[in-house]
Amino acid sequence: MVDALERFAPLPLQEGFDNAGLQVGLTEEEVSGALLCLDVTEKVVEEAVGLGCNLIVSHHPLIFHALKRISDADYVQRIILKAIENKVAVVSMHTNFDNAMNGVNFKIGEKIGLGGCRFFASKVVDGIECGSGVIGSLSEPMSSRDFIEMLKSTFDVDCVQCNQLLRRKIEKVAVCGGAGAFLLTDAIANGADAFVTGEMHYHDYFGTEQAIQIAVIGHYQSEQYTNEIFKTIIEGRCLGVRAYLTKTNTNPIIYL
Repeated sequence: MVDALERFAPLPLQEGFDNAGLQVGLTEEEVSGALLCLDVTEKVVEEAVGLGCNLIVSHHPLIFHALKRISDADYVQRIILKAIENKVAVVSMHTNFDNAMNGVNFKIGEKIGLGGCRFFASKVVDGIECGSGVIGSLSEPMSSRDFIEMLKSTFDVDCVQCNQLLRRKIEKVAVCGGAGAFLLTDAIANGADAFVTGEMHYHDYFGTEQAIQIAVIGHYQSEQYTNEIFKTIIEGRCLGVRAYLTKTNTNPIIYL
């Protein structure tokens, strides 16, 4: 099953800082069921055990920074211990899925209703075209206000961080799940009317007034539908394997 995920988004597509792939567990274990999630938490491990799943597939890596020991010192180590104790393997598919054709950003574009999605600022890795963001067009131009309200509804967002509202209609939209500020200049250069991402720094908003509509919807919210990609791949290529979308909301940020 891991092979099916890696065929869709080969590990060489991941960024150099990343740690996608097997995080915990044995490589040859037969899969009894897979729980699909954005983040791995203790509750997610408990959910997997309750469903009879011995595999968790997450978007964000459980092990991102090098570990010198496994104890109960922090939440990552506690999760690893819980997974091992319950014989649950953990596999993470992160920036390789961000960068893959029909990956995370294409899914975001699909949810927004963009047509003709393609990479912008693309690159080629091992002969495979890939990129960190996609750009496409709405079927009908929208006002900035209506566009932002649509994002709030589609991604179940309490609020959207924006720059000055654009005074022209929005039609061409660039998207990058997670932290996408590094693509803002490329989005403008590619003629995007709006740029949708998960998070940006304060100073990134300056100097963009009426150049592009920035819409920051939250890191978790922007990537929450990644599980649907996992499920489609597993159900299409791994017949007989039960795949479940997690019911655990792992977003650590709340809005009051």
